[in-house]
Amino acid sequence: MEVRRRAPLPPPPGRAVRRITGRQIEGLPLDGFDYASILGQCCELPVGYVQLPVGIAGPLLLDGQRFYVPMATTEGCLVASTNRGCKAIAESGGAVSVVLRDGMTRAPVARLPTARRAAELKAFLEDSVNFNTLSMVFNRSSRFARLQGVQCAMAGRNLYMRFSCCTGDAMGMNMVSKGVQNVLDYLQDDFPDMDVISISGNFCSDKKPAAVNWIEGRGKSVVCEAVIKEDVVKKVLKTNVQSLVELNVIKNLAGSAVAGALGGFNAHASNIVTAIFIATGQDPAQNVESSHCITMLEAVNDGRDLHISVTMPSIEVGTVGGGTQLASQAACLDLLGVKGANRESPGSNARLLATVVAGGVLAGELSLLSALAAGQLVKSHMKYNRSSKDMSKVIS
Repeated sequence: MEVRRRAPLPPPPGRAVRRITGRQIEGLPLDGFDYASILGQCCELPVGYVQLPVGIAGPLLLDGQRFYVPMATTEGCLVASTNRGCKAIAESGGAVSVVLRDGMTRAPVARLPTARRAAELKAFLEDSVNFNTLSMVFNRSSRFARLQGVQCAMAGRNLYMRFSCCTGDAMGMNMVSKGVQNVLDYLQDDFPDMDVISISGNFCSDKKPAAVNWIEGRGKSVVCEAVIKEDVVKKVLKTNVQSLVELNVIKNLAGSAVAGALGGFNAHASNIVTAIFIATGQDPAQNVESSHCITMLEAVNDGRDLHISVTMPSIEVGTVGGGTQLASQAACLDLLGVKGANRESPGSNARLLATVVAGGVLAGELSLLSALAAGQLVKSHMKYNRSSKDMSKVIS
């Protein structure tokens, strides 16, 4: 009689990590998470999950709708400050947004035998006569992919080809990469001497500060504006219009120029962008270009009221794919009314999410600048961003 032995069960992740690293990780929770939901999509070799508190700022009155904005953050004051900005906007009649562009980019780099040959390929790609053919080849990658254009740049005999396309409600990096690969394969027939060095040549440009994103845009390009009434500036924001306008010029415009900023002509746009990104399952690393923002303040209506706007050329968001399908993140998207794909109008949910991000930034900029103008920043952070707890005892 043959006796079959059961294979030994693998040790619990906590014990395995302790054996490998020699360190305890009891503070890292393991149970209570749907690991099947991340298989092959979100994370490899999972040993647990990190908990982050989520707060809600709002209502944000934007384009006639009220949004309660989820923000995942460990920075005290951030949600409270953004909430104050939302209150000031709502009491002044709300904010208005406009999406200027919607297109994700990918820029492969190819080497040709000579610069002249690279220029020939550049001319071919940028010739409007060839666009329909290139679009047909590119769009085979997805029923949502729609090629918008190709922008080329040369460095010697290296050609950088920046493809831009609509990607529906997905953030779209995988979609545009597939379309680019289709075009590269097609080009080999007429340019067999083309040597593709990389599907990404950094002219895209993804997860890095780059002037091309600041100038040309990437993802969703959004402008959001509001007029804040004089009495709201005084009662809610505890400052005055003239002080805010002067502070914005000296800090956000001149100060950022002195620092040599690239797309950083704002007070703290990345704070709000990152908090919303984490809460809604976006790629947090894309806060780099998504936080590009110029904040403008002007006195209007004979100097009584305040016009404030944020211009953000490269907000990269999606409502399907990646981390958006995780339970907690999907719940936050559902709170905003943008969960999943919009079947009637593909891309509408992602564009709406981008406007909410810009609206949140508008509120955050308004409140922080007011705190600075009124000299309240240090006081508020001492109240909300300091803990008297001995965390070593809490952990143990």
